[in-house]
Amino acid sequence: MPAVTVENPLTLPRVVAPADAVPRPVLTVSTAPAGFEGEGFPVRRAFAGINYQFLDPFIMMDQMGEVEYAPGEPKGTPWHPHRGFETVTYLIDGTFVHQDSHGGGGTINDGDTQWMTAGAGLLHIEAPPETLVMSGGLFHGLQLWVNLPAADKMMAPRYQDIGGGQVQLLTSPDGGALLRVIAGELAGHQGPGITHTPITMIHATVRPGAEVTLPWREDFNGLAYVMAGRGAVGADRRPVRTGQTAVFGDGSSLTVRADATQDAKAPDLEVVLLGGRPIREPMAHYGPFVMNSEAELRQAFEDFQRGRLGRVPAVHGMA
Repeated sequence: MPAVTVENPLTLPRVVAPADAVPRPVLTVSTAPAGFEGEGFPVRRAFAGINYQFLDPFIMMDQMGEVEYAPGEPKGTPWHPHRGFETVTYLIDGTFVHQDSHGGGGTINDGDTQWMTAGAGLLHIEAPPETLVMSGGLFHGLQLWVNLPAADKMMAPRYQDIGGGQVQLLTSPDGGALLRVIAGELAGHQGPGITHTPITMIHATVRPGAEVTLPWREDFNGLAYVMAGRGAVGADRRPVRTGQTAVFGDGSSLTVRADATQDAKAPDLEVVLLGGRPIREPMAHYGPFVMNSEAELRQAFEDFQRGRLGRVPAVHGMA
């Protein structure tokens, strides 16, 4: 980590918050519980225990790994359905293959992102390729769920394959932070991800002792999840470390600082910054479906059971 980088960040466009920007205070810092997903790969539940009013339009985020698999150990997920939201899979280390019943899919490697709009519903599978299963290796990534407003929940599914080389790279005035804009906009610089719900998603690497203050849309919420390292967030330098999520309050800028001393395994502070315009609609979430009401959830389960969300391709042994 990180997968996408540059030798000299000072060659990149520099981002600075306006002098009159209002710093966002830190409301809470929570620690992600650890668990397992799919066929048994380790995850940290980044948003567990955080009130949805602070997350909206984001639903959940898992940090997958970081884990070094022995030969035969790499795992994925079986075929499963989704409806009513978008999944964003950002791979930092390793290789993952995605396929869905709507015809979307592909392979992502270090620094790549797969953006799947489930919309009205589909089935999909995520798994390491056979070569990686045989060899083993490092696996590390994130999966983020982004809600869709009621008007878009039943739209046709869509798939975006975002190569690591497509992300918008920026830096802080002193070059101490490398900013990868995956989706949305930062200081007039646009990331490649196309979203239905307006959001910004950034992977920032902050060198030891460096600090970055970014302009942040006032109509967006603000979240910072630490994938690795130690640092502080907000003007009052609230301490954060690996596996913790900071929730920011209102304002027009947010600040992240890396501790001067980091662990050998994580030489920099690696943080994901998220912001989005709240949808502010009722949400009913159960398992792989995110709808607006319990009745819509029941309908989603019925449609899945009746095969209306798609069929597993015959290549996987089913008609």
